[in-house]
Amino acid sequence: MSGQTLTDRIAAAQYSLTGSEVARAVCKATTHEVMGPKKKHLEFLIHATNETNVNIPQMAETLFERACNASWVVVFKALVTTHHIMLNGNERFIQYLASRGALFNVSNFVDKTGAQGYDMSTFIRRYGRYLNEKAFAYRQMAFDFSRVKKGTDGVMRTLATDKLLKGMPVLQGQIDILLEFDVHPKELSNGVIKASFLLLFKDLVKLFACYNDGIINLLEKYFKMKKAECKDGLEIYKRFLTRMTRISEFFKLAEVKTPASC
Repeated sequence: MSGQTLTDRIAAAQYSLTGSEVARAVCKATTHEVMGPKKKHLEFLIHATNETNVNIPQMAETLFERACNASWVVVFKALVTTHHIMLNGNERFIQYLASRGALFNVSNFVDKTGAQGYDMSTFIRRYGRYLNEKAFAYRQMAFDFSRVKKGTDGVMRTLATDKLLKGMPVLQGQIDILLEFDVHPKELSNGVIKASFLLLFKDLVKLFACYNDGIINLLEKYFKMKKAECKDGLEIYKRFLTRMTRISEFFKLAEVKTPASC
């Protein structure tokens, strides 16, 4: 399954005829080629999110449409493309995703065309769940944990107690679902899953920085909290400690599989 298929070329041509360059770029980024979406198509879509005349809902709907394809390659690349735009595009893209009641419906996706299709379908289901959770977290918090300022004067270090106790479980939930991707080195066997893993790794680095900031803020405020708040804070801290091993394992895998330049 290498190279663009006739179906890919027909789909791209159809979008060209309708005059939708954005939809055409989405189609080009999500071909049947077993490789990550091409950089030039991702960059076009990123740039498009900053253009006031671009219809963001239409872009998102085209990605959702591609994620309904029967091929694991097309669906996986639609998820990767969406994730890439969430991370690097204009914030109004993730704002739109967060405003929807539902995003990717891939919880029952299975590509039965071969062994690789079966194997990759498992990761598609996990990946789709993570992207849905990422949008849900934005709806809960009105910001993306991976994009906010980190450090001493960062968002998680400066949240008031009530907002901190609300935000930390949301952040923990997003990290938990990311870790459920649970891929092993031998399963990173093609360019598509490697592209998704790289994006997840980048997300986890930023989420973990927020997690650390939130824990520092929590510890600084702990002895000034009310009794009920102390109970919630202690539970958050316990969960933080129990997640450290899994987070470390993910980072160790990334050290082996992620190029140093990334």
